[in-house]
Amino acid sequence: MTLTETIGYLAAVLTTAAYIPQFLKVWKTRSAKDISLRMYLMMCSGVFLWLVFGVRLRSLPIILANGITFILTVAILGMKIRHK
Repeated sequence: MTLTETIGYLAAVLTTAAYIPQFLKVWKTRSAKDISLRMYLMMCSGVFLWLVFGVRLRSLPIILANGITFILTVAILGMKIRHK
């Protein structure tokens, strides 16, 4: 694995893992009142586009990171809408 690939995978792990605490908090408390709906709508859209970008480039770090992040952000967005 090259240095560039290692940096890509590390960035993927860190940026994806950053959403786990928020997901767990909303899941446990069943409250998403302090989360911005607009921000998560924009984030989901942006992450989806990054995922498409990664697929088109055939870049595994981009695909994995944004695929998992998309799932987490959509789940948080869903809980935000459900637990108004």
